[in-house]
Amino acid sequence: MQSQQKLMKTMGYQFQHPEILRRALTHPSMGGEDNQRLEFLGDAVLQYLVSDQLFRSHPGDQEGSLTHFRSLLVCEEALSLVARSLGIGEALIMDHGEELSGGRTKPSVLCDAMEAVLAAVYLDGGMEAARELIRRFWPEPEEVHRPLQDSKGALQEVLQRDGGETPVYTILSSSGPVHAPHFEAQVSWMGRILGRGDGGSKKDAEKAAALDALRGMGKDVE
Repeated sequence: MQSQQKLMKTMGYQFQHPEILRRALTHPSMGGEDNQRLEFLGDAVLQYLVSDQLFRSHPGDQEGSLTHFRSLLVCEEALSLVARSLGIGEALIMDHGEELSGGRTKPSVLCDAMEAVLAAVYLDGGMEAARELIRRFWPEPEEVHRPLQDSKGALQEVLQRDGGETPVYTILSSSGPVHAPHFEAQVSWMGRILGRGDGGSKKDAEKAAALDALRGMGKDVE
């Protein structure tokens, strides 16, 4: 509870319903009600607010440029950067095994939690509260330095040079226990399947699918 109070102080937002924040900080390793549903909602809220912000702040830019900037601001690197600045890792609720494996500092875990926290702010205080969180803490596009392994971002940039549509990711299957899940994903573009991959989280599976697509296109990505 103390870590959640500290997080609210750092965010500059006091929850009317603290249980929503607690849910957003609950890692799937705890079983029961975790933050995955909030993560789903937070992703949509983030996409909308970042799109709206870029549309207003870059009046001369076309769709391809705006989409590129958005991809930088919603990628794992940006989300985990904001999560670290807020101290979200310290406030996460997870089982001992996940903590021992470095769960509090994993970029994928921080990314998911950041999306969930954004959704919690939206549900508790409305869209303007969520907008203010992004305005105060999100980096500028040029401040996000994606690592080479960000295959999703690399694929999007390659495809946008050939047209305006963005790749579509689909989770094909999920299996395994809560503490060790396994996902399979595919990526398609303009109705054509480009690649498939698997991983221990949805995002990792999507990255693997993007990497498979890049390799199939003859792109050298680590």
